[in-house]
Amino acid sequence: MKPDSQDWLSGVRRVASPNHDGRPPHTHINMLVIHNISLPPNEYGGDAIKRFFTNTLDHSEHPYYEQLKDVRVSSHFLIRRDGQIVQFVPCSKRAWHAGVSMWRGRSRCNDFSIGIELEGSDFEPYTERQYKALVRLVRRLRRMYPIVDIVGHSDIAPGRKTDPGPFFNWDCFSERQK
Repeated sequence: MKPDSQDWLSGVRRVASPNHDGRPPHTHINMLVIHNISLPPNEYGGDAIKRFFTNTLDHSEHPYYEQLKDVRVSSHFLIRRDGQIVQFVPCSKRAWHAGVSMWRGRSRCNDFSIGIELEGSDFEPYTERQYKALVRLVRRLRRMYPIVDIVGHSDIAPGRKTDPGPFFNWDCFSERQK
């Protein structure tokens, strides 16, 4: 995985999301935010996440989707259950993944972070392939940016968000980073 001139990584699937914009001038990317997502909830596979991030989700397809009707979100990366990495937004751009958020006194975490979604939920463990892909991706991003913090969405939006959830094994992930 190597970045091109527009901060798309080679060796990962690319699906461009329109849900991004520019980062504020002179903003350094120094944080990674780990999320989870499954659409419909607790179901895996299919292309609903891709369609959600590209604003092409058919909201009549599933009762849950109706509440997503006017939601515009994205993430830089998605790691599927099989370990496949999909990039939706160039790293240099601001993806819309964190929403209202704060970390160490800094608000608007989208400004200075990269969002990584794991296909999953708060209710079951992630796969070994996902951890391997996550470690590989994080190592690459650390070579590209001065990453200081790796946090869960729940850390930057407590009370509002719970992901990556209780089944994300932070100890295992941290040990593999060494």
